[in-house]
Amino acid sequence: MTSNNNIDIEKLPSVDGGEGDITAVNEVRTSINDDTERTESPENVTSSSHKENLDTVQLEKPLPDDSPKSSSEAQIIEVPYTLDKATDRRLLRKIDMYMMPIMMMIYAVQYMDKSTNSTASVMGLRDDLGMEGDDYSWSGTAFYLGYLIFEFPSVYLLQHFPLSKTLSGFIILWGIVLCLHAAPNYPGFIALRTILGMLESAVTPAFVVLTAQWYKREEQFLRTAIWLGSNGLGLLVGSFMAYGLAVNHHVPIAGWRLIFIITGVITIVVGIVFSVHVPDDPSKAWFLTEEERKLVLIRIRDNQQGFENKKFKKDQFFEAFRDYRTWIYFFFCLCQNIPNGGITNFNTILFSETLGLGPVRGLLLQTPQGATEFVGCILFGIIAQYTQQRLIVSLVAQAIAFMAICLLAFMPHNQSAGLAGLYLLILYPLGFICMLSSVASNTAGHTKKVTVNAILLIGYCVGNIIGPQTFRAKDAPMYVPAKVSMVVLFCVAMGLNGILLWVNIVENRWRDKNEPTPTPEELERVQLMDLTDKQNRYFRYAV
Repeated sequence: MTSNNNIDIEKLPSVDGGEGDITAVNEVRTSINDDTERTESPENVTSSSHKENLDTVQLEKPLPDDSPKSSSEAQIIEVPYTLDKATDRRLLRKIDMYMMPIMMMIYAVQYMDKSTNSTASVMGLRDDLGMEGDDYSWSGTAFYLGYLIFEFPSVYLLQHFPLSKTLSGFIILWGIVLCLHAAPNYPGFIALRTILGMLESAVTPAFVVLTAQWYKREEQFLRTAIWLGSNGLGLLVGSFMAYGLAVNHHVPIAGWRLIFIITGVITIVVGIVFSVHVPDDPSKAWFLTEEERKLVLIRIRDNQQGFENKKFKKDQFFEAFRDYRTWIYFFFCLCQNIPNGGITNFNTILFSETLGLGPVRGLLLQTPQGATEFVGCILFGIIAQYTQQRLIVSLVAQAIAFMAICLLAFMPHNQSAGLAGLYLLILYPLGFICMLSSVASNTAGHTKKVTVNAILLIGYCVGNIIGPQTFRAKDAPMYVPAKVSMVVLFCVAMGLNGILLWVNIVENRWRDKNEPTPTPEELERVQLMDLTDKQNRYFRYAV
């Protein structure tokens, strides 16, 4: 026997006492009559035997604004709940094939855009623009000042407008600004670095949302590691490109100016590709069939986080500030990204001047660093995927990076130790990857998620603003105080990682002990509702 098993979620109270809402592509509504026996009717029985006895989700598509029909007459599409493992694996492979390459490309390009400042620094940038003292450090700080200023506005734009189209606009604009970096003077260069930071502030929060929209919680760490680890590809390609320009003395303009122009043009091209390739949400995915679009909803239902929701919810916004996890994320990113700000802007200088390799050889020998980051991030991501212990994997990677910075700080005159330290140090982004994926997996409620993500990225920005200032001209070329500060900050970051692991385990155990086991109907009621992790008592934190 089959039933017309429907629940009207809009009529059920949400946890906070307001109207419950479901945020799949548009709004998912179910309705159920618990007091009605299962009865068979011709319209409720599918013609295919393998679809018998399947529950359904109903997707309500809103009508156009000028439609004469009322909102209650919106189109209803029924979606089978059942998703077998073979279909799930096939759908995951298809999503990976279409989404991961373009996300990797964008993140590699954005790192090339940021790191061109470092490579250009040994190609004549500082001399041509008359930089003295700590002027170069301020060029790194200016980028993240712009990033910080525009973080909340960019998040607001991403939530209120189509995500893919909005992000592609940011990408194309920052490509244009990057081309203009072949500036004739220092003040113009600083202004352009600030504008570039403002425009690049959109990419990471957008990618966190995309990852949460398309992937299950247990799949998100590896995917985040893949696209963020593509920083290494950007470093690898950018270093080879800079090396080629450094040894070619027949270019019409200064090599450092040309590298900005080339990377800017590449950015514009990939921005255009992104705009036509990446859908704003799974319901608009051109590379999926109609049935597959519905099945994506089934895949992410167990995340208990809903889908993209354009509605701003004040209660979720304020809950983000009250949640202690938010501040663990913030201070972790602050501590880890003070070193990151220094390394991003002084990496090539560390190779060329601190280790005494010279500009050309330094550019060439930093290329393995990019390969180490890319391969290392993916390798640790795979380990985390199979062990489902992302926070422990993150701690191991940070411990390796900690030993690497100790080599740099306490063996400053040993070139071999310095090279080993710089190559292994580049594994430290695994900690940031872990925090980003934790926000994606462990922060439910769309408004809360984007708010927590913005606060995390403010910590990221402030750290990167401070970082270049730890590298003082008076400490050149060894920069020992900056290296020692990295040792201390990495210790604090590892401690915060351990605290987050502990509180997640304790909270899960408390909920397992004190919260009732949900009925299937109750679980269905909350799985796609836009509830926060605090409001949803059945939510469990990934560790």
